[in-house]
This record gives sequence, structure tokens and C-alpha cells, in this order.
Amino acid sequence: MRVSPAFCAVSVGVWAVLAGPAAAQDERPETTWSELRPSVVGERPIRDGAGLVSLEAPKRAEDAAIVPVTLHIALPEGDARRVTSLTLVVDENPSPVVGTIRFAQGQRRFDLSTRIRVNSYSYVRAIAETEDGGLYMTKAYVKAAGGCSAPAVKDPAEAQAHLGEMRFRTFADRGEAQVQVRHPNYSGLQMDQVTRLYTPAWFVESLSVRQGETPLFSMTGGISISEDPTFRFSFTGHAEPVTVAAKDTEGRVFTRTFPAGHGS
Repeated sequence: MRVSPAFCAVSVGVWAVLAGPAAAQDERPETTWSELRPSVVGERPIRDGAGLVSLEAPKRAEDAAIVPVTLHIALPEGDARRVTSLTLVVDENPSPVVGTIRFAQGQRRFDLSTRIRVNSYSYVRAIAETEDGGLYMTKAYVKAAGGCSAPAVKDPAEAQAHLGEMRFRTFADRGEAQVQVRHPNYSGLQMDQVTRLYTPAWFVESLSVRQGETPLFSMTGGISISEDPTFRFSFTGHAEPVTVAAKDTEGRVFTRTFPAGHGS
């Protein structure tokens, strides 16, 4: 069958109209960040973080409630500075600041992965602060929706039964370790499927990891960190045990010490 040029032109026009909003979301202006920026960093200048910090995130998330992100600190050779903190931001989330990771001794090279909630198509940003007070930012655009209101995977009874349980694993061949805290991390936007009422926000607001007396990192977080907060991080490992301490918004404190070579 012969298709007329006029038909093709109309078809292309219709496709452009239908695809336009989606395409625009890939290139949306950063108006949200312009509004957020003063509350996150004040009026301090932010430089391009290329060559100092990088961020890995999926372009389209399989599950908006558990979006994997990885932060890499890698200062160039000859640069004597250290990164003292990393702040993760999701522009379009109801509570945009996911959390801040702090390094008491500063880091020149460090990798850290976690899982976050993304509520709608959004830029995800990593802002590194160096010991001289400089700010450096990198970003990635993630297509995901509904992560903050997605129902919890575990029912409330199961969540209570395992509340505060911790897991720690080392991966010596990769120079990494992973810690997980069992906690529902309710966002306050999730509806109870039985009562049809919103479950109040209740989440891990702080976490620290140290080896012996040496702090590895600490975290202050909010509702955008996924259920059962999990962190995978650079870890050289030695004989001293690793202690993990966490506190949630109800004031409950969870602490456990693991042997350095703990497998699970």
C-alpha cells in the first residue's frame, strides 16, 4: 500500500505532540533546583564536580522505591585536599535532601552506594564539600515515579519483629563492605492498605560506622532513603572490629559490633 507524503507529515506531527512532554522531561529546566539551592547550600558558590566526585544512577529505575545510586570520590593526583562530606539531593522529592555523608578524617578516594526513593522524574545531585569549604556538584537525571508513596514491602508486624537487626559483610576481593539496618523507614506518604490511613513518618535519621576507634563515615538522613537502609562502601579491612550505630526518629538506638572479616 502506498502511503502519501501528507499522511507521513501528519503522523510525524502527531508523534511529536505525543512525545513532546516526555522529551521535555529529559531536558526540563532546573527551576526546582534554583528554588532549592538557598536552603541546601545557601549562597555559597558551587563548582563543577567533574574530576572530584561522580554519581552513578539508572536513567530509568526498575523500582522507584529502591533506586540504586553510587557516589565516587576521586581527587586527582597532586591535589592534597580531602572531601569531608557528600550531600545527596533529589530535586522533585517532597523532602529533597536525601542525606549527608560525613567523613571525620576526610577522604581522597572513597566509593559509597545506597538505595533511595525517587518520587517523580528528577535530577539527582551529589554535592561534595572539601576541607577548605569548597562545594562541587555532579548530577544525573532519573526517570522514576511514586517511590515516596510506594507501600512498604514488609508488613508492619514483620517490620517490628526484625526492627534494628543489622547485617555486615566484607568483600575483600573488591575492597568493600556493606551494612544494612532492618527498619521500615516510613516516608509519611505511604497509605496503610487496610485502614486506608497514611502511616506516620518513621525512619533512621542517623547512622555511624567505625572500625576500632576510627570513624569510617556517618550519615544523617530523611524519608528518601529506602526501606532497610543499606550502604556499601570502600573498606580496606584489618583486625579491629566494626561497630555500627543507628538512631531513628522515635529515639530508638541500635548498635552492633562485628568482627572485621564478618561474612554476613
